[in-house]
Amino acid sequence: MSEAQTITETETARDLTAFQQNVLLVLAEESRYGLAVKRELEDYYDVEVNHGRLYPNLDTLIEQGLVEKSELDKRTNEYAITDDGVNVLLDSFNWRFKKFLTNNERAEQVRTLLEKQS
Repeated sequence: MSEAQTITETETARDLTAFQQNVLLVLAEESRYGLAVKRELEDYYDVEVNHGRLYPNLDTLIEQGLVEKSELDKRTNEYAITDDGVNVLLDSFNWRFKKFLTNNERAEQVRTLLEKQS
């Protein structure tokens, strides 16, 4: 793969919307079928997430190789984050931490959050 392709892929991944990044976060926890992704996002946003918003964004993430779709049964698809999708999230976390962790107090706040997740 050439350097130009790598840069293009990185730029594409970094151009994801906040909604698309949140879809990846939901799938990072575990693979889910579409309505389960929808419910999880509705809990976060505290508003209804329309099918017309969710599924086109899932399709975009699939096209970019960040999510895989498989068939659970004849009517239900399951969505899973790919290794590339995980790497996109890690890249995002890295960039955000570099910008946010400007002093020891903020670093301690993040450590406290991480400890609560353990």
